[in-house]
Amino acid sequence: MKSDTSLTRPGAALGASLAAIGCAVLQGLPNQAMAGELENWDFDAAVLQYTESNDRVEATEAVLGATRNFDSETSLNFKLTLDTLTGASPNGAMPSDQPQTFTRPSGRGSYTVEAGDLPLDDTFRDTRYTGNIQWSAPLGRDWSYSGGVHYSTEHDYESRGGNASLSRYFNNKNTTVTLATSLSLDVLTPEGGVPVGLSAMAEPGSGSFSVDFDASRDGKEADKQVTDVIFGVTQIINRRSLMQFNYSLSYNNGYLTDPYKIVSVYDTAGGTLQGYRYEQRPDSRLKQALFWQGKYQFDGGDILDGSYRFLFDDWGMTSHTVDARYRWRFGHQYLEPQVRWYSQSAIDAYQPYVTSAQLADDPQALTADYRLGDFDAWTLGVRYGYRFDEKTELYTRLAAYRQMPRDFGSDNSSDTTPADAGDLPEMTAVMLTIGGRF
Repeated sequence: MKSDTSLTRPGAALGASLAAIGCAVLQGLPNQAMAGELENWDFDAAVLQYTESNDRVEATEAVLGATRNFDSETSLNFKLTLDTLTGASPNGAMPSDQPQTFTRPSGRGSYTVEAGDLPLDDTFRDTRYTGNIQWSAPLGRDWSYSGGVHYSTEHDYESRGGNASLSRYFNNKNTTVTLATSLSLDVLTPEGGVPVGLSAMAEPGSGSFSVDFDASRDGKEADKQVTDVIFGVTQIINRRSLMQFNYSLSYNNGYLTDPYKIVSVYDTAGGTLQGYRYEQRPDSRLKQALFWQGKYQFDGGDILDGSYRFLFDDWGMTSHTVDARYRWRFGHQYLEPQVRWYSQSAIDAYQPYVTSAQLADDPQALTADYRLGDFDAWTLGVRYGYRFDEKTELYTRLAAYRQMPRDFGSDNSSDTTPADAGDLPEMTAVMLTIGGRF
């Protein structure tokens, strides 16, 4: 995601949004009626600062939510989100013992990476605005439903969609069965146009640069659709514990390639660099996931929360996620440490680089995006909160994330492009959240 758009101050956006919501709802009401009306509203606000190591991506996210409660089960929720992203992102190429020069995605200019350094595109910059509206209400005594719409826009991406869910209660509402679905229609308008998958990156400074760059483009925009379906069961076990089971299915189709990622081309595995190709991913993806979560409340109010998710898809990826949290309450305060472990296998189309011979076999898909490779990751975090009463709370959360790639292609077979984990991108990030509800 690239943007030359100037960054908008989060505080200004939040202030304008809050003022708009307040004016729309409360304008014209006498003071007593206004106070009564405010009793029916809940507000949530939070700011997240995300920072990656080695001067890579930085992101700031501000979220404001407002919920109008008509009764204990009927509500209308508004949510506004503003994200700003800056910094440098790996472009997919391998480090080299020689300086490397890359064409910028727009085709205007180039950037050079020093020998031995991980190639990073330092023009990563974007601002995203997102809005959601959600309505929830009962349908008789044993049913409830929810429906909503969302819209988001940024420099090179636009998304709009909707969602709906239906829940049925059993056993005096100790058992809840839910079926939910959502549809998102997205449009991508990458800087410089949509790259032709596996086409050669135009060489900066060459006499045929303009012709080569135009030959690597296929229009200015592309689209994709994302359809999600979730079937879930929540069971209250007793006064202290509950469990939840979900099965989810996600079908993506359309343009699923990252238009800003490339792949290094060598004459042989570990040989001499020949150039770069734009990546290409399959145009459809079916993901399935199984999720379990359990919560238990101890004497005194402490809560143990654990979950596990297993995900698999038709791109060849499997992943495991284990998350554990313990909320320790003392008076009006609580402390919640968190440990999260994540591990995934690479998709079939992933290679850290490609050889000329492999390209001659006309592969249908190829990517060197480290996010689709083999890696393990840890998250360690802690949240602190102070509750003034049932509706009012201030909290902060600090977390560290560490992503560690694994060796690739270590079986020494002739059709692999082996790479040591030390040559693949690793990443450490720190996340700080400050928020409150009232």
